[in-house]
Amino acid sequence: MMRALGRIILLPIAFVLAAAVTLFVIFSLGQERVVQAISTRPDEVPFGAILDIVAMALRFATVHTLVPALLLVIVGEAARIRSAVYYIVGGGVALAVVPLLTRIGQPATVLELSPVVWQVLATAGFAGGFVYWLLAGRTA
Repeated sequence: MMRALGRIILLPIAFVLAAAVTLFVIFSLGQERVVQAISTRPDEVPFGAILDIVAMALRFATVHTLVPALLLVIVGEAARIRSAVYYIVGGGVALAVVPLLTRIGQPATVLELSPVVWQVLATAGFAGGFVYWLLAGRTA
């Protein structure tokens, strides 16, 4: 009974900390790309460009980001998977499918993203999966 109660408390904390690490990696790796994109514009960045970046970040932080990661955690906990590889690779894959989920129903040409975007998202997912495994996954 106490083990189950401990897991109920530990899982959300581990998930939130893993999400925080994932966001840190995305922002630290993605910051360079945002600066490069802004630097190609005129010296005075219009307010609309800043709003576009904020809108893209909000779209990224919606349910499309949480559902794959939650499914990964639920399956891992239900099946009592303790493998680090499962959580690390699964975290990378769960975050790498986010651009595909946000573009459901759009033409195929829109799905073409820069390989750098895939690399940043996969790396952030790997880091988040590793943190989750360290905190909760290895004792599933």
